[in-house]
Amino acid sequence: MTSFPAAPPVAGSAGGPAERVDGYAELRAYAAIGDGRTVALIASDGAVDWFPTPDLLTPPVFAALLDAERGGRMELRPVDDFSVSRRYLPGTNVLETVFTTAGGSVRVTDALVTGVAGRLPWSELARRIEGVEGEVDMRWSVAPGTAFNAASPWVEHTLHGPVIRVGDVLLGVRGSEHGPNEPGSQHLEGRFTTLEESRHLLVVSATRGEPLRMLTPELVDRGIDRTIEIWSFWSDEFTFDGPWADAVHRSALALKLLIHSPTGSIAAAATTSLPEQVAGGKNWDYRFAWVRDLAYTVGALLRFGLREETHAAVSWLLTTIRKHGPEVSVFYTLDGEVAAHVDYPDLPGWRGIGPVVVGNEALGQLQLGIFGDLFAVVRAYVDDGNVLDAETGRMLAAVADRVCDTWYHRDAGMWELPDPQLWTASRIGCWQALDNAVRLSDDKQIPGGPDRWAAERDRIRDWVNENCWSEARQSFVAYPGSEDLDTAVLLHAASGFDRGERMSRTIDAIQAELGRGPLVYRYSGMQEEEGTFVACAFWLASALACVGRMDEAKARMEELIGLANDVGLYSEMMAADTHEFLGNIPQGLSHLALITAVQTIEELGG
Repeated sequence: MTSFPAAPPVAGSAGGPAERVDGYAELRAYAAIGDGRTVALIASDGAVDWFPTPDLLTPPVFAALLDAERGGRMELRPVDDFSVSRRYLPGTNVLETVFTTAGGSVRVTDALVTGVAGRLPWSELARRIEGVEGEVDMRWSVAPGTAFNAASPWVEHTLHGPVIRVGDVLLGVRGSEHGPNEPGSQHLEGRFTTLEESRHLLVVSATRGEPLRMLTPELVDRGIDRTIEIWSFWSDEFTFDGPWADAVHRSALALKLLIHSPTGSIAAAATTSLPEQVAGGKNWDYRFAWVRDLAYTVGALLRFGLREETHAAVSWLLTTIRKHGPEVSVFYTLDGEVAAHVDYPDLPGWRGIGPVVVGNEALGQLQLGIFGDLFAVVRAYVDDGNVLDAETGRMLAAVADRVCDTWYHRDAGMWELPDPQLWTASRIGCWQALDNAVRLSDDKQIPGGPDRWAAERDRIRDWVNENCWSEARQSFVAYPGSEDLDTAVLLHAASGFDRGERMSRTIDAIQAELGRGPLVYRYSGMQEEEGTFVACAFWLASALACVGRMDEAKARMEELIGLANDVGLYSEMMAADTHEFLGNIPQGLSHLALITAVQTIEELGG
């Protein structure tokens, strides 16, 4: 595969230089665009290093993010040294980047294009290039990779121009005033020069296992404007005028990127295998729909008045559980299936930190906390003015009975650990499930008498208060008999389990042991194993608000908002000292936790 040499360091508008090491950009350098089925990651040097097409779980033909040499990327940048500033166009997931060289400046607008009637039946990544001032020599390349070692790219000459085949994926490359050169055997490339007010276009269309639509550049150019309008219209559907509104809006848009429009499911993240620690080993695939993450997303978006996405997600979740029941899986594929297996393709991983993983080993785990998440999202949906169908009601009643029978079982906990324990947060999740089941029964939304659920709910509360509180630590602990701490407990300030002195002291204990400035590690012992977990830091801010420590909550939020990258995105984790991004990006849970913390602070009078 042919590609251009690594770009020189690029100055980001807020994140500092984006340096490539052995062809890999730092994770802070990425912005994300999407079309409702997939997400593309664009580095601040203009390279598209991640773009599975047509869906997130398709073996990606552009995956230089995990294999700089053979993974494949699209490149577009000035020939000469340059600096860069970039932003999302207001209210959109359309990226605008301005490159500046000694000879002039050029503006690039990147979009995964939306159709007239909604999502396009093919993928269409469009790059509009406009000369702003002076002259700028530009170069581009479309050089797909091996789709995780599954195929070898090949340029095929057709009556409508060259296309690139990578297994069953077909790629078409079109443009206007884009200076294409003679095709290579595995890639296409070109050069052109921008002048003041000149306009150029480069677009890549893609299909898998079906014919390829060869695009008309003029229609694509109009499609970029249409995509901007559609995103702006979506943003206008919700309003939030509270504190940190810009960060809330950007986080909502980031979550929208993870919603799988064909089904309504919601991916936990857009990537796989980005390491949680530089030593490797903790690399996971989050391109699936977790019950937990979907529930949090629906809860947050309901407060914005977004009806379509929340109904689609709730309906998908409930029908998927019924389809594969009676057990509730921790996660499902975006198409509503139970993931079958885990593969480890022979790839180097980001900056050589492996392994690369397709699938997730949490499959089949018992995580009792998800019952609390399930009932919380259904309760929020009903409270928003909606009605459950009879079949769903019967299914939820059966799940509530199961919670009564299993809440005292050891499980893997929220963090999907291999050694089952009586995790405190899981017990409280069961309390949350039964508390909401009682309320749903009182509202005549699920059948059966709630007496047993109420009795078992109260039994759980008493058990947790008796067995999961440490006088020595002055904190709720991770599980009975342990002196370890677990930030997952902080979620249950918001759930209402405890908003008193015990939760307040737990916050202090967690901050003292696991806190690093505004950031927080997940649980005891992780300081030497991985980065801080971004969502946990926002959970702590939310918990502070719940126990009445509003000034502290606000101060923490101010610090955390400043830790996003230059376009407002968060990854899963950050290095405690350098704030380097670690883990998958964009990570839905990080943005969800931001939104929830802000909403909690506002609702409690902050």
